[in-house]
Amino acid sequence: MKDLISITDLSIEELQELIAKAEDIISNPDEYCEKCKRKKLATLFFEPSTRTRLSFESAMLELGGSVIGFSEAASSSSAKGESVADTARTISCYADIIAMRHPKEGAPLVAANAASIPVINAGDGGHNHPTQTLTDLLTIYREKRRFNNLKVGFCGDLKFGRTVHSLIQAMSRYEGNSFVLISPEELRVPGYIKTDVLDKNKLQYKETDNWDDMAELDILYMTRVQRERFFNEADYLRLRDVFILTEDKLTNAKDDLCIMHPLPRVNEIERAVDSDKRACYFKQVLYGKYIRMALILKLLGVE
Repeated sequence: MKDLISITDLSIEELQELIAKAEDIISNPDEYCEKCKRKKLATLFFEPSTRTRLSFESAMLELGGSVIGFSEAASSSSAKGESVADTARTISCYADIIAMRHPKEGAPLVAANAASIPVINAGDGGHNHPTQTLTDLLTIYREKRRFNNLKVGFCGDLKFGRTVHSLIQAMSRYEGNSFVLISPEELRVPGYIKTDVLDKNKLQYKETDNWDDMAELDILYMTRVQRERFFNEADYLRLRDVFILTEDKLTNAKDDLCIMHPLPRVNEIERAVDSDKRACYFKQVLYGKYIRMALILKLLGVE
């Protein structure tokens, strides 16, 4: 595998390999501190990011490598009209691997086709975010030690949430999983996810606009209503506060419920929930660094 554009680029065996590598990095960090010495990661972020960009940069630095790149489109030659393909070809002359975030769906694939070095999709529009999915999978495995026979609730913006789409695709590959899709009607999971993933794999799922299934969930994946994905400000203001996770809503939840969120959080999880032992979203942030370290090693062919 040269690039990672979609989570489906990875087989189940490769997913397990990456998770095992990440767990070994967590247990033996000193053994990895020079694995990427003299290697360069280029972070090409045409869209704002905090966790994903800094996670990639931290991952490469902890592997002993270095980082170049930019954090907004205005800082790159795309502001002058340069194509994504030409940018990728240019960066191939300077770096060993690229992590790209772009607001247009498919842009990282265009870059991968043009580049002579590995390209990692760090998020493309509302389409894919495979390294967040790897982060989510490592979090689930660290908390549950399995990927099968889990009831997963997704809550919030399920229409534009690329992290939701990618994680559903990943979890649909394991046996016995079922899904509760909690959202207002306007923000339901896109039809192609239901037909091409859930229905195709004959998975059980339920669409709802309430919290009635909370007591049955093993995992609750919260998302924010993303202002930048809306064309209409009035729709955003009307929907943003519909689903907020509070302590009261967790009263009947399982003691080992795993509460996740890709962050950034706005107000969809009450701050009081942060102190609940079931809150795992800041653990996710840390796990994101380790799984990206494992991915960089894999794509660079570093043993």
